[in-house]
Amino acid sequence: MRLAGKVAIVTGAAQGIGSTLARGLAAEGAKVVIADVLDGSATAAAITSAQGSALYIKTDVASAASVGAMVEATVKQFGTVDILVNNAAIFASLGNKKFEDISSEEFDKVMAVNVRGPFECARAVSPIMRAKGAGKIINISSGTVFKGVPNLLHYVSSKGAVVAMTRCLAREFGASNVNVNAIAPGLTMSDGVLGQSDWTQDYIEANKNSRALKRRQVPGDLLGTVVFLSSSDSDFMTGQTLVVDGGNVMH
Repeated sequence: MRLAGKVAIVTGAAQGIGSTLARGLAAEGAKVVIADVLDGSATAAAITSAQGSALYIKTDVASAASVGAMVEATVKQFGTVDILVNNAAIFASLGNKKFEDISSEEFDKVMAVNVRGPFECARAVSPIMRAKGAGKIINISSGTVFKGVPNLLHYVSSKGAVVAMTRCLAREFGASNVNVNAIAPGLTMSDGVLGQSDWTQDYIEANKNSRALKRRQVPGDLLGTVVFLSSSDSDFMTGQTLVVDGGNVMH
């Protein structure tokens, strides 16, 4: 119970990686808010059935008003915010396409969710964390940033921005004793990836074989790092991006 008494917000936690992270943080004692535009009731129910504490709040991370209402509801229910995991992102549904074939509308949509979403959430929790003089913000980036993966230019660019944002936020939050770090996962067998035909078995196998650890990555592989960055064990660590991908990217 390393996070007993803490309150965590996990965006995009209705399914996939976010759901796994929300349930894992709850298992460590945190009270968890599932913030997602999709229905996160099942994740909340899974936590409460395991004697945890959870609340689903429908949230569009690209909307300042929606994010502000979510944070306000979190404080009303649980009293504060200690941990923010910016996980919500558009990825699996994008498919692979040359950058010339990406429409301006699709590019803007990816940026609104993947970049402005973490910005809106960090801005909304800032007054709470600064007043406490403590807090943990964990941004989910991607290993694709370090490889320059082709045919996903808008996604990779958005996740590169997340790394840059992490560094800037760490500087700005430092005097308030708020830690801001990022995690860069490899291709993970989330619900979204498994449900999309663009992620063929050949592509998934090739990705697996490029790792030092020769197996597919699953959402649970990220949990230990998220708990570490959420806990007091990482109190003197900020502005960093940890690659968790089985040894595909090494930097």
